[in-house]
Amino acid sequence: MSGSLAQLPRLLALVPYLLQHPGVQTAEAAALFGVSEEQLRRDLNLLWVCGLPGHGPGDLIDLEFEGDTITLFEPAGVTRPLRLAVDEALALLVALRTLAETPGLADRDVVDRTLAKIEEAAGAAGDRSQRVEVALEGEERVLPIVREALERTRRLHLAYYVPGRDETTERDVDPMRLLLVEGRSYLEGWCRRVEAVRLFRLDRVVAITLLDIPAELPPAATERDISHGLFQPSADDVLVALALGPGAHWVADYYPCESVEDLGDGTLVARLRTPDTSWVVRLALRLGATARVVEPAALAAQVRTAASDALLAYAG
Repeated sequence: MSGSLAQLPRLLALVPYLLQHPGVQTAEAAALFGVSEEQLRRDLNLLWVCGLPGHGPGDLIDLEFEGDTITLFEPAGVTRPLRLAVDEALALLVALRTLAETPGLADRDVVDRTLAKIEEAAGAAGDRSQRVEVALEGEERVLPIVREALERTRRLHLAYYVPGRDETTERDVDPMRLLLVEGRSYLEGWCRRVEAVRLFRLDRVVAITLLDIPAELPPAATERDISHGLFQPSADDVLVALALGPGAHWVADYYPCESVEDLGDGTLVARLRTPDTSWVVRLALRLGATARVVEPAALAAQVRTAASDALLAYAG
């Protein structure tokens, strides 16, 4: 389990552990939970803003971790038995059923046992949650084949759409693991086309074939650290700013942006980094009057030139 799927149970386990071990060494706690000290401190920073409704003094978890030790003073109700209203129980049941369908989920039996207990406690009221159909986007066709490849250690052949270049590529991939990050499913694997680890969003897999070839991961095939998120651009990438009108707002959701600013007049300014700006030119031409490149100035000029050339070609 990875990303937010691993962090939630870790946070829930951290609170009773810290209560029972006041003044524990940061390094010791990190080793026990199998994370780096940096990740543990990020967990503690998140716990620091968690607590009871109201979020005022006395409502939040209170702990001290500035030095080499950690002490938790106030668990903010985490250790008390949980009592759920009917609507809360229904929401939790739907969330658990979604979790049960998560790709790569470890300890599925734990989720199933929890579901059974909440269903029993909710009684007839819980029947309404059965009418909610849970389906993770892009998985119905692709996910079963990816799971089989992982279970049998087999290579996959993908036809994969790359939005940054607006093209579909063919590649063989040795699968490593499945991830669910921010509601989207990804396959992490060793891509034989580029000889490197790559992440493939399942809803962008155009076609998939399970090959009768064993997956062979080289020593360089190490899992990516996604604790800071999937989008980790290089400092050498070009920072591009796009002004998006209402008809182009989808760009801010579709492409991984570093920031999105709402100007309040219906315009969004989306900033993203990319090592190759050629696809930005094509995108800007496609969007037409609904968007424009703001920065860098050289790229904006390139788009204007390309647009002028296109108009001249039509005129000719």
